[in-house]
Amino acid sequence: MSETRTTVPPLAQPAAAAAAARLNVEQASYAYAAAERAAPLFTLEAMSFEVRQRELLAILGPNASGKSTLLRLLAGAIHPLSGRVLLDGVNVSELEPRERARRIAFVQQESPLLFPVRVWDYVLQGRHPYTRRMRFETPEDHGVAQTALEQVGAEHLRGRWMHQLSGGEKQRVILARALAQQPLLLLLDEPTLHLDIAAQVDLLRRLRRLAQAHRFAVVVVTHDLNLAAEFSSQALVLHRGKCLRAGPPAEVYHQELLQQVFGTTLEVEHHADGTPRVRVVGKE
Repeated sequence: MSETRTTVPPLAQPAAAAAAARLNVEQASYAYAAAERAAPLFTLEAMSFEVRQRELLAILGPNASGKSTLLRLLAGAIHPLSGRVLLDGVNVSELEPRERARRIAFVQQESPLLFPVRVWDYVLQGRHPYTRRMRFETPEDHGVAQTALEQVGAEHLRGRWMHQLSGGEKQRVILARALAQQPLLLLLDEPTLHLDIAAQVDLLRRLRRLAQAHRFAVVVVTHDLNLAAEFSSQALVLHRGKCLRAGPPAEVYHQELLQQVFGTTLEVEHHADGTPRVRVVGKE
């Protein structure tokens, strides 16, 4: 939570939270059962990594590598077969859904609208974990929602209908609803999908700035290696359900590794500041 936030006090945190990792994954694994088959359809092998507050972790890998499964595991939507996922030292699998929604905001790849809704009401949905049953939102909730819209540069959209928004506008509003939850951990599954390059850069720049300002951790699934290298502080490479490497992009982006994972000829260059840049070589 941000030190400058005055609307809603932050959740109590352990005394050592500032120094410890916000998210700890300890030998967590998962397997989808296969009906009438002895072996599981897919296995996410045991892996360990951590994400500190103010950090952005990019999860990279080809299709069917386990990226979305890992994200659901971090969200507590599925329980690990072994190991555990800790958020500020608390096992996310043991949290009640309402409490988990106060600590973790999970933006899935597609967010279908079940009925017409205006932007303002959509963002206010992020306050549901804090409202009492059969009670209307408080002025405090309205203040948090308004701040969330301002943080993503979407305050001018509050009167619009969600189905009338462009792809970039809709992603900003979806992010605002997640921020209205005031999470400790923000999870996003391919948030830049269908966005043009300017909207992609703007979204990731805002995510990084918000994480810095409000001390939450961000985990983003993406296919764009170069955007991930530019905006993430940590990167994790998945391949066939196995974590092959995790760490700062400059240490993770090895040419042989990426070629193995993505099945194409690549070249990795490093800028003067150490940021890696990936390009496809051998084009016909």
